[in-house]
Amino acid sequence: MIKDLALEQVVGQHHALGTSITLQIFGTQERTLLKKSFDLIDHYEDLFTVNRDKSEVMDINHAAGDHAVQVSSAVYGLVKLAVEQSRENFGFNALIGPVVKLWHIGFKGAHVPKDSEIKDKMLLTDPFKVVLNDQNQSVFLQMKGMELDLGGIAKGWIADRIRDLWEAYGVEAGIINLGGNILLVGDSPKRASGQWSIGVQDPKEPRGDNITSVMVPKCSAVTSGTYERYLIVNGKKYHHLIDPRTGYPVKTDLAGVTTFTKDSVEAEIECKRLFFAGHPMKDWHKNPDHIGAIFVYNDEHVEYDNFGQ
Repeated sequence: MIKDLALEQVVGQHHALGTSITLQIFGTQERTLLKKSFDLIDHYEDLFTVNRDKSEVMDINHAAGDHAVQVSSAVYGLVKLAVEQSRENFGFNALIGPVVKLWHIGFKGAHVPKDSEIKDKMLLTDPFKVVLNDQNQSVFLQMKGMELDLGGIAKGWIADRIRDLWEAYGVEAGIINLGGNILLVGDSPKRASGQWSIGVQDPKEPRGDNITSVMVPKCSAVTSGTYERYLIVNGKKYHHLIDPRTGYPVKTDLAGVTTFTKDSVEAEIECKRLFFAGHPMKDWHKNPDHIGAIFVYNDEHVEYDNFGQ
């Protein structure tokens, strides 16, 4: 059974969410479900994107300082989750967009802004200035110029919805890879243990070169790192992960952290929590949905939380 399931598989590739997506389903040669999955990803991108002028999230942004906007349940649910997590002030903030755009790191025109410019934009990032109305499923950004951006957690949420779709169709095993955001569905057909092997990127090497790997049950793996986009000015390196508590790139010895959790949206959130903490957190892995975490530091040493390596 293990061998047969691994032999039969379909793989599909797609570009969406600003990244390259690969879906792999074991135990079948039928491609219909891949098409349904890609259609679902495109549908959610149409709702959530802030890279086009028209989407439900952009409707909220365009109405900032003016009026509340009623949205679909998918958008409202994800906005509510993002705002609630932002209010915890651990480093994730779905309203940080105006500050990120000021730095523009990784894009043409990247520069170090003036302190006064950062202070001005920071006024637009207060998650307590978002009014959520559960009854109407409406969202109101109270200040003109405020912007919601769900990019920090949307990929994880969408990966979870693809898993829901696959499970409804009886998929026994598969891999959802949304540009490095991995969600493993079912038991691995390649090993009697059902465990999957996941590699962790070496921050000083090209993408795909791993510094370590671990064996895990079905789960999601998400990485936050400072090594893919940065700006160098007068010999000083500024990476793209802006700390919403300061408006500046977060000061850290971490090159990257990878979290392994039951759900992918949770992996997105917890990855940022651990990255901004800068080190393993006491009791973090005692949550049964938190399988483990791997911390890779700038000096290339690696720390494992709950992997016993």
